[in-house]
Amino acid sequence: MAAPEPDSNRISSVFPGRTQSDKSTIVEADQKCNPIRSDRAQALSKTLETILTLETLNLNGNSIRDDGAKAVSEALKMNSTLITLTLSGNFIGDAGAQALSDALMINSTSKRLSLSDNSMGDNGAQVLSEALKINSTLTNLDLSDNSIGENAVRGLSEALKINSTLITLTLSNTSIGGNGTKALSGALKINTNLTTLDLRGNSIRDEGVQALSEALKINSNLTTLDLSYNSIGDNATRALSEALKVNSTLTTLDLSDNTIEEIGARAVSEALKINTTLTTLDLRGNSIGDGGARALSESLRINSTLTTLDLSYNSIESSGIQALSAALEANSTLTSLSLGVNSIENHGSQTLSAALKINSTLTTLDLRSNLITNDGARALSKALKTNSTLTSLDLWGNLIEFEGALALFLARMVNPTLIAINLEYNQIKGRTALALSEAFMINSTLATLDLRGDSIGDSGAQVLSEAIKLNSTLTALDLRGNSIGSNGAQALSEALKINSTLTTLDLRDNLIGEDGARALFEALKTNSTLTTLDLYGISIKDSL
Repeated sequence: MAAPEPDSNRISSVFPGRTQSDKSTIVEADQKCNPIRSDRAQALSKTLETILTLETLNLNGNSIRDDGAKAVSEALKMNSTLITLTLSGNFIGDAGAQALSDALMINSTSKRLSLSDNSMGDNGAQVLSEALKINSTLTNLDLSDNSIGENAVRGLSEALKINSTLITLTLSNTSIGGNGTKALSGALKINTNLTTLDLRGNSIRDEGVQALSEALKINSNLTTLDLSYNSIGDNATRALSEALKVNSTLTTLDLSDNTIEEIGARAVSEALKINTTLTTLDLRGNSIGDGGARALSESLRINSTLTTLDLSYNSIESSGIQALSAALEANSTLTSLSLGVNSIENHGSQTLSAALKINSTLTTLDLRSNLITNDGARALSKALKTNSTLTSLDLWGNLIEFEGALALFLARMVNPTLIAINLEYNQIKGRTALALSEAFMINSTLATLDLRGDSIGDSGAQVLSEAIKLNSTLTALDLRGNSIGSNGAQALSEALKINSTLTTLDLRDNLIGEDGARALFEALKTNSTLTTLDLYGISIKDSL
């Protein structure tokens, strides 16, 4: 018989870089995607029994399977310090779930358990449900991406009627369907502690939402509900909207990527006129169109609690944007508005710009991929000269060229609040980089500049480098995918020797080569502020 493995060897084999002397100081161990596998499960279990301070253990993606889960479970029965345990992506099946359930009935310290993306079925979820009836410490449970199905959810629902500690339950992509959602809805009428419920990607459809809606009329503790990717249509949205008129605790509702059209949006709008608690509403990836946008605009004139609204990917065109713009002039609470991937174009940009001159609360505006050209950019720049609240403007993937970019950055010279502007994947070339450089050499507030994918090349990098030498506010510069070669990298290197504020420089997927990399590394010898330099996708010899 082989001699038992010494503790010192066991700890170093399970937690590389750790030794026996560390066992009283290890508080957190991140071992994700580190191939522990089931054959080292016993060593893992024994190690957990000897470490007296461990509070967080991440074993995500380790293929520990059922044997590993059984070993961890044995350790959990004795461990009195572990608070957070992540076992996602480990091929744990029903047998492993049974072992973990047995441990949860005994363990009195663990609060957060993630079992997402494993191989559990109905039986595994059922036994975990029995544990929840007894366990009195677990607050967060993630069972997402397991095929637990309707029957298992009925067991979880019964447990929720008894359990008094669980506050977050994640069941995304678990195939619970409409019937499973009905069972959960029954539990929500009784449960008094669950605050966050994630049901995205479960095909719960209208019947499931209607049951949830009835529960929301009674439930007084749920604050966050995710119903994205659930094939929810207008009928279910009407039922949910009726619940929102009564419910007084829900603050975040995610209805993204469903099949909601104008009728559903109108129902939501009527609810927002009455509801006084919802602060975040996500409707991206639906089909509300101009009619739905107009309806929601009516509620934005009245509602005084909603702060975040996402209407990206909703086929909103001119009349819808015009209505939303008019609502922004009256609204005094919305701080974040996402309108990406619609059909705003220049006319919509102009109406939004007029609203920005009046609105005094919006801080984040997303206008990604909306066919905005120089005319729209110029209109926005005029608004930026007077607006005093917007801090982030996203213009990713539009058609803005030299004149439009120049107008935007000249506006930045007089705007004291805008700290992030995203112009990636527009039509910016080297001469635009010259204009931008001139603008932010003078600017005293811009902290983040994103120019990835804009083909500025060496000439653009060179003029930006001259600006970086003088600028004293920029902390993050993203130049990914810009065809910057060795000459551009060398120019940036010279700037880094002088600049004292830049902390992050992203040069991924450029063509800087060995000479450019060597110049950058030389600059790092004298630069004392840069903490992150990303050169991913660039071939560099080990000798450098």
